[in-house]
Amino acid sequence: MKLEGTTVAMVTPFTSDDKVDEEGMRENMNYLLERGVNGLLAAGTTGESATITHQEQKKMMEILVDEVKGKAAAVAGAGSNSSKEALDLVKYAEDVGADYALVITPYYNKPQQHGLYEHYKMLSDSVNIPIIVYNVPSRTGTDIDVETIGRVAQLDNIVAIKEANPDLDKVSQTIQKIKQLDLEDDFLVLSGNDNLTLPMISQGCKGVISVVGNVDPARMSEMVKTAMEGDFNRAQELHYELYDLMKVLFVESNPVPTKEALNMMGRPAGHVRMPLAPLKEESQEKLRKVLLDLQLI
Repeated sequence: MKLEGTTVAMVTPFTSDDKVDEEGMRENMNYLLERGVNGLLAAGTTGESATITHQEQKKMMEILVDEVKGKAAAVAGAGSNSSKEALDLVKYAEDVGADYALVITPYYNKPQQHGLYEHYKMLSDSVNIPIIVYNVPSRTGTDIDVETIGRVAQLDNIVAIKEANPDLDKVSQTIQKIKQLDLEDDFLVLSGNDNLTLPMISQGCKGVISVVGNVDPARMSEMVKTAMEGDFNRAQELHYELYDLMKVLFVESNPVPTKEALNMMGRPAGHVRMPLAPLKEESQEKLRKVLLDLQLI
């Protein structure tokens, strides 16, 4: 399955007794698929990967592959700050039939650039599943640099980067590097920030791994599709329609506002796991106003 377009970084719905809501997860997947998204990501940051167990994560990979059934790209969140643990998760994603594994740059231990390269090389050498690098320095304390992205992009099974560094000049440098290496057909740059997706597509990015898509998948998918087709007037209209939503979903730590939005909409979401806490009342009011303005509630 092609990775271009809008992939939704799905929330993990929990039941009142703090189990993964498997039926709710399937319901959300079908809701998103019916509204035109191109891919679904389970067990990423928005899916609370930091507080789900590896057993839960593997079960979610199974549900993802079973429910998607080739209708969209099935992307399994499979990273860790331990290369050994990441390899176990990536191998499991491959074994259950996921289309891609999303692998975050190792967090907390702050590997050097050559350490990042060796991490992805080891994974690439060990599996056949296509791997997406996930760079989100605000969460990991590490920023994979342009030269290292260029080296990693030349590895056999590394096919894309989800770039959540908000530096748009770095995006240009990265795409220029990929062009210089003649890897445009083999390596995609994807937006990891909803609010920067439109300018990033104008620079040459091929889509987004989106949080906003959980809440308004139809408009988010249309914005990306029209931008990629070169209709930037329509894409710009949709960008500004969605802009307040793009901002309010990060008024507190992701995915707290997104899960609250889904709860307000009557969709499966439930609580967030500690140490995340419920959305503050003043933030709830801001969120409710945006959802009303967009006629989502």
